[in-house]
Amino acid sequence: MEEYTWFNFYPRGIPREINPDKYKTLNDMFDECFRKYRDLIAYENIGSHISFRLLDKLSLNFAKYLQNDLGMKKGDRIAIQMPNLMQYPVVIIGALRAGLIIVNTNPLYTPREMEHQFRDSGARAIVILENFAANLQKIIKNTSIEYVIVSKIGDVLGGLKGEIVNMVVKYVKKMVPAFKIDNAIPFKKTIRTRLDLSFIPPELKSEDYAFLQYTGGTTGISKGAILSHRNMIANMEQISAWMVPKLLEREETMITALPLYHIFALTVNCLAMLKIGAKNILITNPRDMPAFVKELKKQPFTVMTGVNTLFNALLNQPDFVKLDFSRFKVAVGGGMAVQKSVAQRWEKVTGLGLVEGYGLSETAPVLTCNPIDGSERIGTIGIPLPSTHIRVLDDEGREVETGLPGEICAKGPQVMSGYWEKADETGEVFIDGWFKTGDIGVIDEDGFFRIVDRKKEMINVSGFNVYPNEIEDVVASHPKVLEVGVVGIPDERSNEIVRCYIVKKDESLSEEEIIDYCRDKLTAYKRPKSIIFKKELPKSNIGKILRRILREEALQKLEN
Repeated sequence: MEEYTWFNFYPRGIPREINPDKYKTLNDMFDECFRKYRDLIAYENIGSHISFRLLDKLSLNFAKYLQNDLGMKKGDRIAIQMPNLMQYPVVIIGALRAGLIIVNTNPLYTPREMEHQFRDSGARAIVILENFAANLQKIIKNTSIEYVIVSKIGDVLGGLKGEIVNMVVKYVKKMVPAFKIDNAIPFKKTIRTRLDLSFIPPELKSEDYAFLQYTGGTTGISKGAILSHRNMIANMEQISAWMVPKLLEREETMITALPLYHIFALTVNCLAMLKIGAKNILITNPRDMPAFVKELKKQPFTVMTGVNTLFNALLNQPDFVKLDFSRFKVAVGGGMAVQKSVAQRWEKVTGLGLVEGYGLSETAPVLTCNPIDGSERIGTIGIPLPSTHIRVLDDEGREVETGLPGEICAKGPQVMSGYWEKADETGEVFIDGWFKTGDIGVIDEDGFFRIVDRKKEMINVSGFNVYPNEIEDVVASHPKVLEVGVVGIPDERSNEIVRCYIVKKDESLSEEEIIDYCRDKLTAYKRPKSIIFKKELPKSNIGKILRRILREEALQKLEN
């Protein structure tokens, strides 16, 4: 099979290849950053900041604590469950310095979702914000977690300010449900400087695992994509090479509203910006749009990442259009398709094109991106990054002709080695060394790619993948439900919403009962927003519910 290595257009000054072995491990890159940018601000949040020098110190203290007090060793898994706070990069860098494997966990997960991820990964420790510890208490006995490190929102804000924030969050806003976890360790204790602790850097190789990034993948089963140090370094080098025309060392200010537990923000914001000495503004609650815009007003920002719904929400804030965009250089959209109307409005308001990229958790994540030199193509996902090769294949694994749809398959140093302890599922997503993304796309004559559909039936809610199997399993467990089929329905605000088609077992079943039932079992973005009761569901000749027909019926009604 011939691979696509030709492009009629490629950004000037961008190398076709990068060196994924520039650093042996992420820790080598961290050490270089700490030497080069010691006195620069690394992260800022809630009006406070930490320098690269302090980040070096706090992360090393944390690594020492893990190694000495907890006896954790290379290859142990540690979960992180918190929103965008300055603790996050401290924990990530400290854990990696100690040779651990990080399991990023959505803080909004229900106890059921948490339990699956912690059991599957075999996490031995967790760093969790106290606001979510009550959920951990419910399921910790069913996991292998030995050590629970509990953080408070203000723990890295410093001095009196941090104490006041912690007090307001707990006692005034009452945002911390009561919990009791035996032998819980205060996060502040883990980052204190202790002269009695030594640190022995673990022997690490580039292929050693750095992250287990949980995803439904292309088969709909929740599993951990194994991302090595080399995978992450490769994608950072690719991103850095792509941004060369506009981004400069020591001069950039990045706005990070996407959560750091999401692979997009983890690699592009948290790590790639660290590499160039950028100041990273962490937005803890981007849903509070007035406060978010107020923060933007304070910052002469140059770079921002987001998803379509975030950009659309900003454009609908009256004060956003009044901001100073004179230093704004790059805006990148990913996680979901950027709508044409949003991209056009964004450019009109900010004077800057909205650049769309594409990737997956399994690819660390970026595979393709539009150029940032003003030649972006709205409606496309751009062209492959350096050292990245893309093919479009039919169901038999044959390359399709230019302009015809097929499954997007990728090869490059950023592509995962497989899924954590799931050899069968790993084998299903690789063909002759090429990773099958599960997305259907086409390649245009000039080498730009477009996504036309998803091969599997995953639902995209505001950039997060929702898998019908999981929702169906939950709803089907309700005693009054006979059958259920779940599909995604287009929605202006969140790209898609979850719709459940249900055949009742008990005629007294109501829509409200289903919604209440799902509230305790599913994160908000996974919960059904639309419920339709039917006498029967369409099925194949072997009895499989045909979601495709349900979705087609729904789309027809929307059009009529």
